[in-house]
Amino acid sequence: MDDRIRAHVFVSGRVQGVYYRATTRETALERGVGGWVRNLDDGRVEAVFEGTEEAVESMVEWCHTGSPKARVDDVEIEYGDPTGLEAFEIRQ
Repeated sequence: MDDRIRAHVFVSGRVQGVYYRATTRETALERGVGGWVRNLDDGRVEAVFEGTEEAVESMVEWCHTGSPKARVDDVEIEYGDPTGLEAFEIRQ
């Protein structure tokens, strides 16, 4: 039985231009989480995390703080079935 989960998050606040994507990638790699992160035109950051429930939930929690220079106002989370993402990338 597969115990992997998927979280799709949208982070609002001052989250662009503050190394949020790079720090998200570093943190995800440290925690063994697959997925991706990207900036959206509306100023938010979008990310997908796949991995064990514990690892994914730790990334969701991390998103509420983010990189040291970020100011997070809101995190929206949608859960779904994992699609097999293993690596973690920054998307344009």
